[in-house]
Amino acid sequence: MTESVWNRYHATSRSATYGFLAALPLLALYELLIVFANRSAVAQVRVSSEMWLKQLLLVVGDHGLIAFGVAILVAGIAVFWNDRKKNIPFRPRYFLWMLLESAAYAVAIALLVANLVQAILPMLAQAAPIEGLAMKLALSVGAGLYEELLFRVLLVGMLFWALRRIMGSRAPAYAIAALVGAFLFSLMHYIGPLGDPFQPGSFLFRMLFGLALNVVFLWRGFGVAAWTHALYDVMVLVLLDG
Repeated sequence: MTESVWNRYHATSRSATYGFLAALPLLALYELLIVFANRSAVAQVRVSSEMWLKQLLLVVGDHGLIAFGVAILVAGIAVFWNDRKKNIPFRPRYFLWMLLESAAYAVAIALLVANLVQAILPMLAQAAPIEGLAMKLALSVGAGLYEELLFRVLLVGMLFWALRRIMGSRAPAYAIAALVGAFLFSLMHYIGPLGDPFQPGSFLFRMLFGLALNVVFLWRGFGVAAWTHALYDVMVLVLLDG
């Protein structure tokens, strides 16, 4: 890929329009997998970040699920309206490139973060195993979509937006937003009745993982970050965990 082609691809695929379109297959795949995985369950198991987002929409009453669908539609309209003057081209091959790029980042992050944590804290606590291939795939895809939406788009994106206006400079705003976002991303895994028992190793791992995803998000946008997270989880939960 020549420099000019890469620059066009980078700018286009980083846009909110491509991020929104790239997330739609993750949303569809997650809903299909989660229904199949929960087909015989008494109570449905879903990604916690999804439930947090949907609970925020319950302020409209008992029609939270309808509100969630409307929110997706409104978000799509807002994204396309905001990007309307940028003349963003629609090139299907870019989505394949985004997928391959995300897979490369997922492997790189897995090697980098795991080795770094093992060097600092060799006794890394293992997360509780997840039963069933369909559930593993569903939670992997769901985490990639909803955790990136909650922690990267809403949390890190809003932090960067606020800090840039306060500080007037992009670089320190990027750095602070990424660090704070990574800390909160890791911390939220230990809060609430379904939170994991706190372990220094797992906290450090999740913070460094969140920091790596924050860098991907701030540099490459939501679409690549979401697919990187999803593919990483699939690789760890399905391929490596058996």
